[in-house]
Amino acid sequence: MQIYQIILIALFVYLGSIGSVVGNTIGWYTLGRPLVASLVVGIIMGDVQTAILVGISLQIMYMGNVTPGGAVAWDLSYATYIGVAGALVFGKGLDITEIIGLAVVFAGIGGLIGQIMWNISYALNLPLNIVARRYADAGETKKMFIPNLVLGQLIGFGCRFIPAVILLTSMTAASAQGDFASLIPGWVTTALGIFGGMMAALGMGIILSFLLKKKYHIVIFLAGFILITYFNLTTMAVAVVATIIAVLYYVINSDLETKRGESL
Repeated sequence: MQIYQIILIALFVYLGSIGSVVGNTIGWYTLGRPLVASLVVGIIMGDVQTAILVGISLQIMYMGNVTPGGAVAWDLSYATYIGVAGALVFGKGLDITEIIGLAVVFAGIGGLIGQIMWNISYALNLPLNIVARRYADAGETKKMFIPNLVLGQLIGFGCRFIPAVILLTSMTAASAQGDFASLIPGWVTTALGIFGGMMAALGMGIILSFLLKKKYHIVIFLAGFILITYFNLTTMAVAVVATIIAVLYYVINSDLETKRGESL
């Protein structure tokens, strides 16, 4: 990666975090999402197609990632930007499933570093309460933006941008030592390919475990799967068929309920 690419990706690592200068809606809930992050990294590194394919798998994997009460068990912004960037840097010459496997590995590294930096930023933000309290006691309310906005954002920027630059620079230096695809053994690339191929299925399985509440829901899902896989229908066509069936089911049930009410 070039210097400007490292700086831009590290900047988006910060912008995609909770409480960044662009806010949670644009930051954490938009720029911090894997699919958006992969598009950003793809544009910066000039390989949008591969980045999006990697981002889709990461999006499905981290679909259920939540931050209850502000507790960040896994830093999604760090994980996705570092994961996609690492996959593009080291995945040259590899199959897409192997690249996805690499992305998962680097996402794990990025997520772990991000979690550590979150804890550090929390600790560094504690003294800001003392500064804010002093301004409040002195009645200097116009200066409250200093601890809340200026110092808080400086801490967030320092805990995210600087480590991301160091990590991305280290990855770039390591990739320059040789052709990564030719250095790793064949069994490792095979394992990465299998692992990467499993990620989408695993993520989808986790999502379905939350969505399929009753046994007949599984039958409906399998019916849609068969229509797409064996009858070559598009997802839009299946959605239209499902809508028609749902409307018919609702109308028939409504008529039956009406007749039952009249009979009583």
